[in-house]
Amino acid sequence: MTTASIDPVRDDPTSPAPTTSFPTGRARTIALICLLAASFMELMDATVVNVALRTLQEDLGASTASLQWVVAGYPLAYAVGLVLGARLGDNVGRKKIFVIGLAAFGLASLACGLAGGPAELVVFRLVQGAAAALMVPQVLSNIQVLYPPAERGRAMGMFTSVIGLAAVVGPVLGAVITSGDWYGLGWRPIFLINVPLAAIAIAAALAFIPETRAERHSPITIGSAVLLAASLAAVLVPITLGPENDWPVWGFVLMAVGALGLSAFARRQTSLARSGVEAMVPPALFTAPSFARGIGAFALLTVPVGGYFLVQSLHVQAALGWSVLHTGLMWIPFSLAVPVSAGLAATVLAARIGKHVLQVGAAVLVLGMALMVVAEGSAHPGLWFAVALVVAGLGFGAIVGSSGLLVLHDVPVRLAGAASGVFTTAQALSVALGAAVVGTVYSSVAEDHGLEAGYRLAFVVMMGLIAAGGCAAQAMPQRTVPVEV
Repeated sequence: MTTASIDPVRDDPTSPAPTTSFPTGRARTIALICLLAASFMELMDATVVNVALRTLQEDLGASTASLQWVVAGYPLAYAVGLVLGARLGDNVGRKKIFVIGLAAFGLASLACGLAGGPAELVVFRLVQGAAAALMVPQVLSNIQVLYPPAERGRAMGMFTSVIGLAAVVGPVLGAVITSGDWYGLGWRPIFLINVPLAAIAIAAALAFIPETRAERHSPITIGSAVLLAASLAAVLVPITLGPENDWPVWGFVLMAVGALGLSAFARRQTSLARSGVEAMVPPALFTAPSFARGIGAFALLTVPVGGYFLVQSLHVQAALGWSVLHTGLMWIPFSLAVPVSAGLAATVLAARIGKHVLQVGAAVLVLGMALMVVAEGSAHPGLWFAVALVVAGLGFGAIVGSSGLLVLHDVPVRLAGAASGVFTTAQALSVALGAAVVGTVYSSVAEDHGLEAGYRLAFVVMMGLIAAGGCAAQAMPQRTVPVEV
C-alpha cells in the first residue's frame, strides 16, 4: 500500500483527492469498513456493560464503588486521551496509531473478559478506554483524507449510521448475552466478542488503509499533554461520579480547577501558534466557520443523548417492571430508524438544505420524546413506545448523520487530526454531562414526587436542550455540502 503525506492542494475543500496516492473503489470501501468497525466496537463498549452490572457484581463480589469505576473508567480514559491520540496519528502516522490502538483494544477486551476481580476489571477498562482514544480519532481523520468533499457525504453517512446503531446495539447485545449466559460465561462474552473483531480489523487495516500523516509536524510537549489530560479528568470525574455520590462539594471544586486548566491550555496553544509552532489544538482550527460555529450546536444536541438512554432504560425497569432483556429489546425500533435517517441526512439532506437538516432532526427528535412522555402514561406503553422510538430515531439519525459532515465541512485536511480530536472530545464530554445532569433530575424528582414526575421533567429538560441546539445551529454557515455527480 502506498504511503502518502497530506497534499497541500487538498486543504481546499473543492479540490479533488489525488488519485495516485490513495486507494479507490473496493480497496477504499474495505478500508472504510475497517475504520467503521473500530468505531462500532468503541461505542458498543461504552454502553454494553451497563445492563450486565448486576450479574457482574454477583460474580465478582464487586462493591458499588467498583461498579462505578467499571462503568466510568472507560469513558474517562477515552475522553481524556482523544486529542493526544489525534495528534499522535498526525505525527507518527494515522495507520500506525490506528493499528496500535486496535491491538491494545483487543488485548484489553480479552483481559476484561478474563478478569478475576473487580480491581483488575477497573484497570483493564481504563486501558481499554485509552486504547480507544488512540484508534477512534484516526477514523474521522482518514475519512477526511481519503474522501474528497464530493464523495465525503456517502462515507460520513456510513460512519454516522454506524455511530447511531452502535449507541443502541450495546444495551441490546449486553442484555442478550447476559441473559443467555453463553457457554456458562455470564457477563464475560460482552468483552470477549471484541477479540476476533479486532483481529479481523487489524488484518484489513494493514492490507487496505494507506499510511498518512500531517504535512507539518506538531510537537507534543509533556507539559501541554499533561495539562490537557489533567484538566479534562478534573472536569469529567465529578460529572461521571457525582450523581451516585450526591454531588459532593469537592466535585464542584475539581470542576472549577479543570475549567481553569482548560483555559490555561487554550492560552498555551495560542502562544505556541503565535511563535510559529504547530499547537496540539491549533487556534487556526476555530477560524473555519463551520467548525467554530457548529461545535457548540453539536455539543448542545449531543448532551441529551446520554440522559435519554439512561433515563428511559431505568424508568421502564423501575416503573413498569420490565426485565433487562425486555429493556434491551425495546431499543430495536430506534436502532432500525437511526441508520435509515442518518444515511439520508448525510447523502441527500445535508447537500440540499445544509444546516437546516440539524434543525429538522432536532424538531423530529423533540416530537419523538414528547410522544414517549404520552406513551408512558398510556394503557399500552410498550406498543406506543415502539412508535415514539421510531420517530425519535429518525430525528436522532438526522442529527448524527449530518453533524460531522456539516461541522467539519470547512476544516482543511491539514487540520483533520486536530478537528477529529476536538470533535470526538466534545461528543464524549457532552454525553457524560447529559447522563449526569438528566440522570440527576430524574432520580431526585422521582425520589420526592414519584417516578412519573421524574420521567416527565427529565424529558422536558432534554427537549429544551435539543431545542437550544437547533437554535444554535442557525449561526452555522448556510453553505451546503457538495455531493458526487
